[in-house]
Amino acid sequence: MFLSLSSDVTFLASLGIEGRHAEGYLYPDTYRFDKSMSAKDIMKMMVTQFWKMFNPEMQKRATEMGMTIPQVVTLASLIGKESGYKEEKPLISAVFHNRLKRRMRLQCDPTAVYGVKNFSGMITKKHLMRYTPYNTYLISGLPPGPIANPAIDSLQSALYPAPVNYLYFVSNNDGSHQFSSSLSAHQKAVLKYQIKRKKE
Repeated sequence: MFLSLSSDVTFLASLGIEGRHAEGYLYPDTYRFDKSMSAKDIMKMMVTQFWKMFNPEMQKRATEMGMTIPQVVTLASLIGKESGYKEEKPLISAVFHNRLKRRMRLQCDPTAVYGVKNFSGMITKKHLMRYTPYNTYLISGLPPGPIANPAIDSLQSALYPAPVNYLYFVSNNDGSHQFSSSLSAHQKAVLKYQIKRKKE
């Protein structure tokens, strides 16, 4: 029931959601549900919480940036999937904003495995070359919708990217990332951390 309801466009529209799916708007938080609550009640509570967090000031900021709310939520979902470090998220946001401005593909790894069943956690070249409308290694711009439900830090980062000229980042193998402004610097960082990963 919950899954079918999450793609009921009439119900979604009643909650203020423009997209075709509730993903992205089911705000990740701690909720108290009781057995009498229906799937509609639960979903309505989660989406209501989203709109409390994504307040009018943030909506105004989106307009000032020339972005729609679905675009902000989609970008925030990518940021949230790329890093769990709050302090890194504005930097990751900057990379994506900078790449979008330059019409560079976002090449966001989590989009390549979105929808993969029984994903092992290891992203392979086969995943990167797998065509879906969400795979930002193969499509230009943002995917057609969110790939997760972003929290407030990811939403804020999407709206307030760090004032840096980074275009690339690579994992440091500890959950954090190394950022670069040029391809040559990025390639050196990739080589460094790939060697480190193999040694470990």
